Amino acid sequence: MIFNSIPFLVFLAVFMAVWPHVRRHDRPRVAFIALASAVFYGWWDWRFLLLIAGSGAIDFLAALQIRRDPRRRKLYLWTSVVANLGSLGFFKYLVFATDQLRWLLDLPATQWQWTDSLVLPVGISFYTFQSMSYTIDVYRGRLRPTRDPLLFFAYLSMFPQLVAGPIVRAADLLPQLRTPGGFDRDSRMDGLTLMTWGFFKKMVIADNLAPFVNEMFAASNHSQNALLWWLASVSFAIQIFADFSGYSDIARGIARWMGYRFPENFQQPYVSTSLREFWGRWHISLSTWFRDYLYIPLGGSRRSAMRNGINLLMTMTVSGLWHGANWTFIAWGGLHAGFMILERVLRLDRLQRHGAGAALGWGITMVAVLVGWVLFRAESIQQAGMIIRVMFTGNWSPADAWRSLDAHGSLGLLASAVATIIWWTGSRHPWMAWLRNRRPVRIVVVGTAIPLIVFLRGPGDVFIYFQF
Repeated sequence: MIFNSIPFLVFLAVFMAVWPHVRRHDRPRVAFIALASAVFYGWWDWRFLLLIAGSGAIDFLAALQIRRDPRRRKLYLWTSVVANLGSLGFFKYLVFATDQLRWLLDLPATQWQWTDSLVLPVGISFYTFQSMSYTIDVYRGRLRPTRDPLLFFAYLSMFPQLVAGPIVRAADLLPQLRTPGGFDRDSRMDGLTLMTWGFFKKMVIADNLAPFVNEMFAASNHSQNALLWWLASVSFAIQIFADFSGYSDIARGIARWMGYRFPENFQQPYVSTSLREFWGRWHISLSTWFRDYLYIPLGGSRRSAMRNGINLLMTMTVSGLWHGANWTFIAWGGLHAGFMILERVLRLDRLQRHGAGAALGWGITMVAVLVGWVLFRAESIQQAGMIIRVMFTGNWSPADAWRSLDAHGSLGLLASAVATIIWWTGSRHPWMAWLRNRRPVRIVVVGTAIPLIVFLRGPGDVFIYFQF
């Protein structure tokens, strides 16, 4: 079930009705979270439960053995890593790998055709990384393994963030799950506000932009209007931000209502004045995961400039591949790595901090981000290349672009989306934050937003990051 569906709203209502009666008792609380999460995840396909249970069991036992048998701790760590990456590679990348082999070896399309029937389990990229980080942290001595399998599976499968994050570390969530949580009026109001804002971003902004974006990136579209493609890229930038951060806000809101806290996953990424800053604000739980478990172990920035560049390129390329089994995602990660290496070599971070330098840095960063989103959204490298070429060399006909955008009913929404993001940016100022935290203001905002969600919602699309 997905958040923006009637079955989920019924499920959530039942869960929240039962939650106050079980939260104060340790075993019933943990068991209820695990059971509800199993129902939520098994709603797609009950067979997915076998995969997450098997992956989790390996990591749970490996962590215990790391603690009990330190001499073989590396063996148990690699057992966990290979099991997680093996399942991820099998379900997510096997089809891509066989397609490349068919092309490279000029094999018939029927060769290894059985791989085409593989189904990608929803959220596998998220829960494998979350589970793997648990074992790695135990190996590094930063976390004591839990001996309670039920508590571990409640942590691993906790339904609000199971499918599309944020990726919550065991050190942050396990201690919370051992307690009843801060279930009070303020936490419920915080949770309701976050959930409402998340649903608004997803259903009113992202879903209404989706038809225009889908039409522009359809394989049959060969428009030569540069302005239209820039508008399409901006529209997708807003769509993917509203869609993904909307999911994160709903997940954080549900957790907050329960009395727990998930880390913030987005911090206004489109105000960044450098790519490095962008990745400190975008999908924070994933970027910090790659920093802590890949970039730093590779050597980070502690070695030569060349080695640092190689480490960055490897990290961002793997990050791109994590997002999908397609050369477009690999190119997207490589593009971001290239810009970040350029920023470091030219020391642009000093230029981009204040005044005109910050404005210039923001402009360069947004161009890089928007071109990158074309690679991310395009169906193929060939299509992405065509679009990027038109963006920089095509004709600029405002009238044609205006008519095309308006014909899809997206002009007004694009303006409202930009206005909403600007407003939210402004709300970071202390006086706006103070005003936003007043209960009467929250009640008015939530009461206004809910009818907008109901009556202005766009065509119901699944969340973009479900495919990852």
